[in-house]
Amino acid sequence: MNRLQYEKSPYLLQHAENPVDWRPWGVEAFEAARREDKPVFLSIGYSTCHWCHVMARESFESEDVAEALNRDFIPVKVDREERPDVDAVYMEACLAMNGSGGWPLTVLLTPEQKPFWAGTYLPKAQLLSLLSQVSELWRDNRDSVLSAGEQITRHLREEAQLQPGAPTWELVKAGVDSFARSYDAQWGGFGSAPKFPSAHNLLFLLRYANAAEDAHAREMAERTLECMYRGGIFDHIGGGFSRYSTDRWWLAPHFEKMLYDNALLVLAYTEAWRYSKLSWQRYAAKRTLDYVLRELTDPAGGFYCGQDADSDGVEGKYYVFSPDELTQVLGADAEAFRKRCGVTKSGNFHGKNIPSLIDTPDWETEAPEAILQKLYDFRKARTTLHRDDKVLAAWNGLMIAALASAGLVFDEPRYTRAAENAAAFIRRHMTDAQGRLFSRWRDGEAAHPGKLDDHAFLAWGLLELYGATFDLGYLEDACRLAGHLLERFFDAEHGGFYPYASDGEQLLTRKKDAYDGAMPSGNAVAALVLSRLGRLTGEQKWRDAAALQLRYLSGAAQEYPAGHGFALLALTEELRSTGELVCASQNTPEELFSFLRKGAQESLAVLVKTASNAQRLAALAPFTAGYPVPENGARYYLCKGGSCQRGVDTIEKLGSFA
Repeated sequence: MNRLQYEKSPYLLQHAENPVDWRPWGVEAFEAARREDKPVFLSIGYSTCHWCHVMARESFESEDVAEALNRDFIPVKVDREERPDVDAVYMEACLAMNGSGGWPLTVLLTPEQKPFWAGTYLPKAQLLSLLSQVSELWRDNRDSVLSAGEQITRHLREEAQLQPGAPTWELVKAGVDSFARSYDAQWGGFGSAPKFPSAHNLLFLLRYANAAEDAHAREMAERTLECMYRGGIFDHIGGGFSRYSTDRWWLAPHFEKMLYDNALLVLAYTEAWRYSKLSWQRYAAKRTLDYVLRELTDPAGGFYCGQDADSDGVEGKYYVFSPDELTQVLGADAEAFRKRCGVTKSGNFHGKNIPSLIDTPDWETEAPEAILQKLYDFRKARTTLHRDDKVLAAWNGLMIAALASAGLVFDEPRYTRAAENAAAFIRRHMTDAQGRLFSRWRDGEAAHPGKLDDHAFLAWGLLELYGATFDLGYLEDACRLAGHLLERFFDAEHGGFYPYASDGEQLLTRKKDAYDGAMPSGNAVAALVLSRLGRLTGEQKWRDAAALQLRYLSGAAQEYPAGHGFALLALTEELRSTGELVCASQNTPEELFSFLRKGAQESLAVLVKTASNAQRLAALAPFTAGYPVPENGARYYLCKGGSCQRGVDTIEKLGSFA
């Protein structure tokens, strides 16, 4: 019996009608494997994954594959987005066995969850051959299978104890130099095709450029942002960015759109605009946010995971156009649009056209909104995209950070409101009565205890939201989440956070991971959160934890700094802090918001003390108790390196110290 019909995950539900007797990950599946004396066939993917769809059509909808799986294995399906902890364990096994990995991830396990074979996509004939061979081995030569499982398990459980490193500016600079060596000066990005946005690295380079006044670091980031915006990886009709580019010049993407990519890219474009004030940077950020608010937002305020690459079983069908279709939709305006976006009869993608601005001389000029709306409406009516409508706490934390930052920097209250709505959604629907965070919500149900990324990313988002609103509740919630991290995830002796809590389900391994991937490392984001809390509150527990965590990350980054871009960002902010600013006022003054919009103030820790929040603020940041709130106007107190200025009544009087 296929048990996925009872699940909430869109990915698992995509397989609920398979003839394979799938089970979700859990105790019941492994008890069945022990009881029936069978190995486990573990398949991990996600609902917008193109090759997951291909393997499903070829194999998991096939009666002969189902017969082999159901007879000789216990088949288990996992949504990697719901269970990143499970995915991480078995992706590491795949990498150890093969040197590469990806999705769909296919792993064969003993009933004790020990992997003995791992791979990715398998054509049907190869899959059937594998199943036959493993079934025979399990029956006739099981010792070899169990030995392989023990060997790889020992390897996975080995964790070299990293030596702590010094959080130095030299390490940060080494990261910038590493990026410079792989930088593509012509087309932006780093390395060769395929090219991934890796927007957290661009955010680091921009922050470093501000702190060090490094023109080349800024050029690397801004040229990459420009080329991505001009390329086909950006949806010039509906806004938002696809997952990655299959070519060097960012033209032909893998068309799935993910919430986390778009959140991180908004942060990068917004950061670029803070300094350079180029119109296309603001346009790219706002078009991306508007796409998310239009197509990936739950009516109650949370944000969905993403949209599929495929339409009607064809990758990219939703996004591409022929010249005739443009004429049909735009009439006399079609020729101008064709020239602008490089649309030709021969096409640039399987005979059709991905609109781009790669060869457009006046690419910085914005297309008329009425034309884009006509094409968007036509595209929506022509075919549809699958949308993964689960809400993940971690990814929502990233989008809250992006919306809060953009709302402040662009002076767009609607973005700030959307961030507040999402924070309220998570507080209402994904947090229990004891303040414990759940990882996923869908269709009225919260599930899976929050992991490292959930707590760290959401805390970051809440800190950005506090900085955009100065509503103390967001700072309080960020402190609560950081407290859970220290209590249940932290290695208080050596530094580093484990991927899941000490009181959660214990998997085959529980190893710390400091590397960035498609998203920044949860360990690196946690470091940023602790560093900011230390500076905002002055509390020693945050300062001590931040210092230990930054030493752990500095040690991890020594060998390959470019693999730890977000950790370097956290280091940059800590090492080049511009101080702590307390504004005491009856209400948050508009001049404070104006000051924060003028330039990159990301390393300035800002608190607002009012008569109504004074006691609550003092509980978080005791040092603020000594600052009186004036009856009228505001007083600003700026401190740096243990030295504080006298209070002044306007920001301008702070001078160059800020």
